[in-house]
Amino acid sequence: RLAGVAPIPASSGKTIRHRLSRGGDRQLNRALHTVILHRRHHDAATKDYIARRVAEGKTQREAVPLLKRYLARHLYRLLDHQAALMT
Repeated sequence: RLAGVAPIPASSGKTIRHRLSRGGDRQLNRALHTVILHRRHHDAATKDYIARRVAEGKTQREAVPLLKRYLARHLYRLLDHQAALMT
């Protein structure tokens, strides 16, 4: 939630949807977005992830928030691990 990449329910009737939170650190969200845009074109693992999500029926645009959440969790784990080593 701190980066603004947590999904928020935005359902209506029988349609179940989620949208991104507009809250959180906007600069961090923009940094994650910039990293994802770069990785979409240059990282083989990211390309494979997007292809897998498209095969599941998602669009490339719908895969971006999923990648942002993955990257935010990954960075948090790295920072948390570094903090544990320093104490």
